Amino acid sequence: MSKIPFNKPPFLGNEFDYMREAIASGHISGDGSFTKRCNTILEQLIGAPKVLLTTSCTHALEMAALLLDLKPGDEVIFPSFTFVSTVNAFVLRGAIPVFADIHPDTLNLDETQLEHLVTAKTRAVVPVHYAGVGCEMDAILAFAQEHNLAVVEDNAHGLTGAYKGKPLGSFGCLATQSFHETKNFSCGEGGALVINDPQYIERAEIIREKGTNRSRFFRGMVDKYTWVDIGSSYLPSDMLAAYLCAQLEQWQIIQARRRQIWEKYDAALRDWAIRNGVRQPFIPADRTQSYHMYYLLLPGLAERQAFIARLKEQEILAVFHYLPLHLSDMGMRFGGKPGDCPVTERISDQLVRLPFFYNLTDEEQDRVIEAIISQPI
Repeated sequence: MSKIPFNKPPFLGNEFDYMREAIASGHISGDGSFTKRCNTILEQLIGAPKVLLTTSCTHALEMAALLLDLKPGDEVIFPSFTFVSTVNAFVLRGAIPVFADIHPDTLNLDETQLEHLVTAKTRAVVPVHYAGVGCEMDAILAFAQEHNLAVVEDNAHGLTGAYKGKPLGSFGCLATQSFHETKNFSCGEGGALVINDPQYIERAEIIREKGTNRSRFFRGMVDKYTWVDIGSSYLPSDMLAAYLCAQLEQWQIIQARRRQIWEKYDAALRDWAIRNGVRQPFIPADRTQSYHMYYLLLPGLAERQAFIARLKEQEILAVFHYLPLHLSDMGMRFGGKPGDCPVTERISDQLVRLPFFYNLTDEEQDRVIEAIISQPI
C-alpha cells in the first residue's frame, strides 16, 4: 500500500521551462523578469497598487513591521491561533504581542474582543484569514479607524479568497502572502508583501533592497544608489520566481482542482461527521474561501490523536495544526496564561487536517475517505 502524504508541492509542468528560461537570461538574482511577472499577476489578483515578491511570508511580515516604525513597547493584537511568524516578525521590532481568542465557527480572530484588548500603546491589529476564510473585515477596519490603528492582513492561506466580494489581502494598509510548499501556489519558500496604501511603496522598495535606493536607480530616477534607510535582503531568486510564475499563470486550474477535492471531502464525510459529533469547516455565506485546507474538529484531544493514529496505520498522514501561542514559552513570557483564549485552547486539541494538495488523485482521496468512514470515533 502506497503512502498518502499530507502535502505535496503543486507542479503543473511549465516550471522547468521557466527556470531554464531564467538561466538562459543570465539574470537569476532578485527582481528579474519572472519576479516582475509574479508581482503583476498578484497585483491583478488582489487589486493592490503594489506587490513585492519576498523570500518568505515571514520576511514580508518583517517588512510590514519595519514600515510601521514599531518601537519597543508598542502593542500589536494577534489571534493566538496562528503560526509563530505572524507574531515573531513584530516582536523582533520590540513590539509586545497581545493575544485575542478566535471565533468557534470560522476559527478567525474574534473582533468583538478588540475593545477590551486595545490600550494607548496599541499600534496595529493583524487578522489572520484562517484556512483562507476571511475575517470580519468590516468590523476590524471600523475598529482600527476609530483607534487609529494599522491593519496588516496575514493572508498566507487566503490568496483568491474574498470577503463580501473583495479579495482577501486588499483590506489592510499592508498584507502578506506565502508561497511555502504547503500553500496553494508554491516555489518551495517564498512570499509577498502587498501594499494597499501607496504611502508605503517607496520605503518598502528601499527596505527590501538592503536599505538602498537601488530601485530608483534602475528606474533612472537617481544617477547612483546608496544606503538611505534600514533594510535587509528580502529579494527571492528569479529562479524561484520562475517556478512560482508557472503556477500563478494557471491559478484558475489549481483552484478548480482544489475546490473539487475540498467539496468531495465535505460531501462524503457529512453523514459520518454528524453521527460522530465531528464538526466540518464553516464558510459564511458572504465569504469566498481559497480552498487552502480541509480540516475536521474532533470531540477532544484523545479522539483527535486516536484518529491520526488510525490513519497512520493505513499509511495516510493527517496532522494537527497550531498550538496556542499565548501558552508557548515565549507567549507566557509576555503574560499569557491558561484560560486567556479558551476557544483557541479547545480548538487546538480538536483540529486535524486531511491530506490536501493539487496532485492528490481521486483514488488517493477515496482511500482517505474510506479509512475515515469505515470506523467510528
